[in-house]
Amino acid sequence: MTDMLTEPALEWHRAGRGVVLATVIETWGSAPRPAGSQMIVDREGAMMGSVSGGCVEAAVVLEAAEVLQTGLGRVLTYGVSDEDAFAVGLACGGTIRVMLQPLLTEDVLRNLLAAKAAGRAVALVTDLTDLTTALIGPEDPMVAARLSSDQSGVDEGRFIAVHNPALRLIVVGAVHIAQALTKMARLCDYATVVIDPRTAFGAASRFPGEQVETDWPDEALARLKPDARTAIVTLTHDPKLDDPALAFALRSKAFYVGCLGSRRTHAKRLERLAAAGFTQGELDRLHAPVGLNIGARNPAEIAISVMAQVTAVLRLPRV
Repeated sequence: MTDMLTEPALEWHRAGRGVVLATVIETWGSAPRPAGSQMIVDREGAMMGSVSGGCVEAAVVLEAAEVLQTGLGRVLTYGVSDEDAFAVGLACGGTIRVMLQPLLTEDVLRNLLAAKAAGRAVALVTDLTDLTTALIGPEDPMVAARLSSDQSGVDEGRFIAVHNPALRLIVVGAVHIAQALTKMARLCDYATVVIDPRTAFGAASRFPGEQVETDWPDEALARLKPDARTAIVTLTHDPKLDDPALAFALRSKAFYVGCLGSRRTHAKRLERLAAAGFTQGELDRLHAPVGLNIGARNPAEIAISVMAQVTAVLRLPRV
């Protein structure tokens, strides 16, 4: 179950609403949602999440009602040829297999939430012969491979639904762009942190509900322990703040390190970092000027360009 659905599913179950979990387990052709996409349905037909972007949700809701009545899960196939695409099923012409499972106990949900709170990578593994489910960690080689690729899928008769710790975006500099960037990052399911020792910049009124760290950037980053699921962006324009952050970030496991500033500013930044002993290979990790070149002008547009580049680096590793 996706992290966004775990808590609602638990709430629905405890409220006695009955819950069916629908999961895309395989796709062929131009399927609108990837394997691992999910939705939950209660006995009244209320739903949350998506398995097809709207093409077959209504059919899944009807099937979910029967699953709740019988208590028996099932695997369904939806799909049509391109010629028939607009008559029934998937308008994109693809094919998907959707697994429906009644949530009869809350044990798995509680364990999933506990793993999430502890930052542990786990997978919800379902045997496709009888639809029994277990929570399994990376000690299982196939689960470990799926967790590493961050991609759910079917392996040897089992559907492995990946539950990795949340992606993180750490922003150095509580400036206007950071206000837009953190909002956009949360929409992309990132946990966000803002670092700025200038307390006026990081005031709660400017970043309501945001985690703001006021230590010096390198000290805050050392405590936050950036890993391979972390992106770091510096936005202050001030070498006193950006450079310590970059010195830490470049030798961390962060998958993305980006810096705001003009090409001239970045050239001077590279000179400083090289003088501090950073190799060319380390400096090549920097994305600067930060973001994709889409002609962005205002803070929101710059935030779009930054998240687009972060996403490209995450999903297309050679970018």
